[in-house]
Amino acid sequence: MGRFISIIFLTFVAITSIVLFLIAVLIKVFTFVFDKRLAALHQFTCFWASLYTWIMPFWPIKITGKENIHKNKTYVIISNHQSQLDILVMFRLFVHYKWVSKVEIFKVPLIGWNMSLNRYIKLKRGDKSSIEKMMQDCNRTLKEGSSIFMFPEGTRSETGYLRPFKVGAFTLAKENKVSILPIVVNGTKEALPKYTMKYQGRYHINLKVLPEIPYESFKDTPAEELAEQMRQLIDKYVAH
Repeated sequence: MGRFISIIFLTFVAITSIVLFLIAVLIKVFTFVFDKRLAALHQFTCFWASLYTWIMPFWPIKITGKENIHKNKTYVIISNHQSQLDILVMFRLFVHYKWVSKVEIFKVPLIGWNMSLNRYIKLKRGDKSSIEKMMQDCNRTLKEGSSIFMFPEGTRSETGYLRPFKVGAFTLAKENKVSILPIVVNGTKEALPKYTMKYQGRYHINLKVLPEIPYESFKDTPAEELAEQMRQLIDKYVAH
């Protein structure tokens, strides 16, 4: 049964992605002149991604703390990372940001191409020049008024226990004098574990937006110390 549901779901994703990508291209063509941040395209991408969790009754999603997001503010958004499903779930916030994602995802037909259309930010893990380029792109994006979204663990946790946080997100927040918006996701590790696309059963997924951490509260804190503080904060809400 799990394999059958997975096949039906992935087939639906593949077929709808063809149509939705074509719509995304049209949105980009007709809005890029006056929508420099590509906010309209990102909102459509939020709909595209959310469609796949809306139609999956086995993954009910509860979002709390959304009132902590001020839509006109620019943030460095961070979250724990448990599953490939995290990305679909985060789009349910319908908040404007640019993803920082590994370069391999951008090569996925249709979905990856749409990420390029959105000017999401590429990163080749372990490549020093790519990391430097990523930081430059993030600085430019924040200055343009778009938030960025990063998983500071760098990769998905296989156990659910938080990995050490890399300092990049916190360096960016300090350099650009923007607030940090911490988010906690629970349940995705069980719903779609690392290294599999097979349906695992019905699991409740919880997304919790914590209050923003204003720049003034960490401006004098070293990035390494700030990274550990944020790791400890998020870890309080992660179900182990």
